[in-house]
Amino acid sequence: MLQVLACGVVVFPGLFFIFRRVLPSIFKQWTDADVVLVSERLVSSIHAIMATTAGVVVVSACSGNVMTDRYWLATYFVIWYGVPYMTYDIYAMYLSHYYRFRVKGHEEYKEHSLTTVNSFVRREFLLVLHHIALLTILLPVTLFFRRDQGDYFIGCLFLTELSTPFVSLGKILIQLGLQDCWVHKANGGMVLLSFFLCRIALFPYMYWVYGRHYGIPIYGVPFHLTLSVNLGNLCILAPQVYWFVLLCRKGWRLYQRQRRATAAAGSQDSSPLPPPSPSLTDNQPKGDH
Repeated sequence: MLQVLACGVVVFPGLFFIFRRVLPSIFKQWTDADVVLVSERLVSSIHAIMATTAGVVVVSACSGNVMTDRYWLATYFVIWYGVPYMTYDIYAMYLSHYYRFRVKGHEEYKEHSLTTVNSFVRREFLLVLHHIALLTILLPVTLFFRRDQGDYFIGCLFLTELSTPFVSLGKILIQLGLQDCWVHKANGGMVLLSFFLCRIALFPYMYWVYGRHYGIPIYGVPFHLTLSVNLGNLCILAPQVYWFVLLCRKGWRLYQRQRRATAAAGSQDSSPLPPPSPSLTDNQPKGDH
């Protein structure tokens, strides 16, 4: 068991350590907070690609009989990489939080303490709860309570990670100052699409597949499942809906901001320009860092 766990235990912290050493030599102007943020996002993307690939393999292998077909990766990926990654990611998120506030000059962030840990948990409570729920719900279900059934649905849950690389790419593009390029805009659309399909619509789809297998309508599936299964799915789905709403609000605000900026630029182009004013020239904002 220790040898199995060592796979993810070594891979993810090891990659994080490598990125933290390599990135400062490439982007010398970045702060510790910038380096930790991008390193965390890169490792998250690598794990997401691995999980999505595992999900595609498991779903494809178990599509004949969604209840009884087995594939070894459904269980062993959770043990080898899922548990170590979720544990590591809590620590990586804390480091990102710590350095972000340390760079801003907060006195209590001069060194690690219970105060900084408590602040992290309060600010990122939903994310921390999400990780703990996966460790305490998905792991026991995968290992002990499935009675060797439902590998297909475990593979579907792996597919929820498909949106993570797009979310991470958006953060990295902003860090590189490329938030106004077409790649960032296209990536924003992919974030919303992949997040909705793989983190929200996936759950009704799984209920539909289950109902089709047993010949019952989708609205009857919750009554055919145990209360614990329904509650487990709800615990995973609820934060996804909340985060999707936040993403939609953020996307709408960005759209409105760009629309106003375009309208303002158009009105300036259509009106005669006044003579240059030294005061206006002196007060021009300099490029964002």
